Amino acid sequence: MTYELKNLRKKTNTVQIGKVLIGGTHPIVVQSMTNTDTADVMATAQQCIQLAKAGSELVRVTVDTEAAAQAVPHICAQLQKMNYDIPLIGDFHFNGHKLLSKYPDCAQALAKYRINPGNIGRGHTRDNKFSQLIELAIKYDKAVRIGVNWGSLDQELMARMMDDNKFIEHPKNPTELMHDALIRSALDSAQQAEEQGLARNKIILSCKMSGVQDLIKVYTDLSSRCNYPLHLGLTEAGMGSKGIVASTAALAILLQQGIGDTIRISLTPEPGESRCKEVQVAQEILQSLELRSFTPAVIACPGCGRTSSDTFQHLARDIQNYLKDSMPAWKNQFPGVENLSVAVMGCVVNGPGESKHADIGISLPGNGEKPVAPVYEDGVKTVTLKGDNIAYEFQTVVNNYIQKRFKFRN
Repeated sequence: MTYELKNLRKKTNTVQIGKVLIGGTHPIVVQSMTNTDTADVMATAQQCIQLAKAGSELVRVTVDTEAAAQAVPHICAQLQKMNYDIPLIGDFHFNGHKLLSKYPDCAQALAKYRINPGNIGRGHTRDNKFSQLIELAIKYDKAVRIGVNWGSLDQELMARMMDDNKFIEHPKNPTELMHDALIRSALDSAQQAEEQGLARNKIILSCKMSGVQDLIKVYTDLSSRCNYPLHLGLTEAGMGSKGIVASTAALAILLQQGIGDTIRISLTPEPGESRCKEVQVAQEILQSLELRSFTPAVIACPGCGRTSSDTFQHLARDIQNYLKDSMPAWKNQFPGVENLSVAVMGCVVNGPGESKHADIGISLPGNGEKPVAPVYEDGVKTVTLKGDNIAYEFQTVVNNYIQKRFKFRN
């Protein structure tokens, strides 16, 4: 059962990206980004599909060259040919105004443009390039994410703010100034876009940082100063557990405060590893906070000296994989199955109790216990498994429970 959102989420405007709605009271959207050469149509389309299958609801692609811009319509056509309706976001830096002007098919094919004000020039040049990008967004009726990053902040804005800071009664420190500059860059750019004619319901903002406390501070302040939908993400989060933990620590605090309408986890993948890990982490953050449900949750104990056997570890892994692999088919067949909780416990201490509290659970025998495994459905013991085929039998019990509880839909 998902967390009650109406008392938690900060009210923001709603922006439509393709068929995806961001903001308002709509579910928080998961997005990701390809790391293929966008000019390689098939490789990029295939990775978009992989990300979509993993659960990414929006996919961003780099558009940095003429070849990439020319490829975008073909990528979209390839996705449609393979029956995937994935809104694509164009990531533009430095030359987006030229590419979108020269390749109207690219401008039309993309569902949203991502613009970084700090990377499109200086002074009047910056204003002119930004104006061209907004004009194109208006022309093609596209949404825009104004994405400010601490690593590519408008240096002229920062310099002016530093000069002004010298003359105030209580000068801010450099970190506070940087936070203010990020927010001001985003809000000033949004105001400029609106003054030019871009509708408020076409604007999403982000102010990404690579430090957890910095990110929390900036987004807390930004959220209090606007009603634009906010894209959350810890930029350059890193690799492996470091990136996962840092991203989770930052985003969980903000999401729990009702801040954030769409998220991306910017993990550095291990060499040769699938890009889909960032999607999985984003989903697990939202599901752990009970903001959304994507797949049945497996509750499993960590094990201790009472569980010298690793049977429950194998069973928990196998059941988790079975549930995850089955979700593409179950999603339409069994509405609500993503909210299911399954317990796989390793001994008598917490096993029966956790199994009873889950929708369906099994309590495996620990050291010195009888070699039997009671199964509980909706808090009631329904069967006791024993022997060498407990894993297979429990999988069958879970499958039967799902079919009984959730109505079949053709």
